Amino acid sequence: MIALPFEHILILATTLFLIGFVGVISRKNTLFILMSLEVMLNAVGIAFIGAGSVWQQADGQVMFILILTLAAAEVALGLALLIRLQRKFQSLDIDILNKLRG
Repeated sequence: MIALPFEHILILATTLFLIGFVGVISRKNTLFILMSLEVMLNAVGIAFIGAGSVWQQADGQVMFILILTLAAAEVALGLALLIRLQRKFQSLDIDILNKLRG
């Protein structure tokens, strides 16, 4: 089996993280913002797995499992909030959230 150099893994993780970051910054739709956050979390997970592979430790895989758990909780809560926003405002535009102030 051919091992990838650690630099290539970090370049992939950085590229994915930047794609997710640009998605969070540039989008107005909250569903796309949540999907971009998922891409960012996966990029961090790839970096952890790559580092664990280089150092021959299982810590990277353990951290990735924790990241997946965090992502699952974020998706559950985020989608529940999006359903409530859609029912109340008939839109998923992030600017609508300004109306939620008391």
